[in-house]
Amino acid sequence: MSRYLFHHRYLIARRWVQLLLLFLFAGSNYFGWKVLMGDYSSALVFQKFYLADPHAVLQTFLSGFAISVDLLVGAVIVLVLYAGISGRAFCSWVCPMNLATDFAAWIRQKTAMTDLPGIKNLITRKTRYWILVLGLVLSVIFGIAAFELINPISMLYRGVVFGFGAGIAAVILIFFFDLFVLKNGWCGYICPLGAFYSLVSRYSILKVNHKVEACTKCMKCIQICPESQVLEIIGIHSGKIVSGECTNCGRCIEVCEDNALKYVLIK
Repeated sequence: MSRYLFHHRYLIARRWVQLLLLFLFAGSNYFGWKVLMGDYSSALVFQKFYLADPHAVLQTFLSGFAISVDLLVGAVIVLVLYAGISGRAFCSWVCPMNLATDFAAWIRQKTAMTDLPGIKNLITRKTRYWILVLGLVLSVIFGIAAFELINPISMLYRGVVFGFGAGIAAVILIFFFDLFVLKNGWCGYICPLGAFYSLVSRYSILKVNHKVEACTKCMKCIQICPESQVLEIIGIHSGKIVSGECTNCGRCIEVCEDNALKYVLIK
């Protein structure tokens, strides 16, 4: 049991964080708690200060709406946290959609399911960046925060807090897309929020470090990684995974039985 917990320590910690945040958000509506009031786009913490999604704030700014000082400061705090410290950790540690997409990836692993033939000729890792740009452009043209209108993260939150409707439909759609169409399709190929955090997270101080002399090239890390392209140095040379597309989920560290991977802080 202890061995299982050790080899899933980061996965278990991520699930606790994701579920706890959902629980606290829901508690503000059902029980009147004052811990987290709002949603994943902007939340009032302990009725003292705001935390805000910088991507959502950017869309709002481009749409022509005034941004309050509190919201701007909240966005800067979150941006500094991810861009300067933890990297693209939002996608693996905070985002509730990760619960659904990881479940789809687990089923694919257990059943050896493959991608829809030809899908990667239509959708590539760059697609999410084009969607990011499109959402920002549409925000300017139509005067609305474009992606926020269809953001499945917000839909899932509203489903948990106010009762499932369109929210559960969005979650199911993305789950089936990841399951039957493309492995890690939503997070790795489509989501503009993931693209945004990938762009700003390259120079964060928390990185995964690879020690090549300990590596036996079993490639378990690449098999489990939702962004396997970032592990290009595995078995080749030592170094840090510097790509902003790494979600710092820690799964590569957990499955590595050679102790060739670990978290480090860049000094």
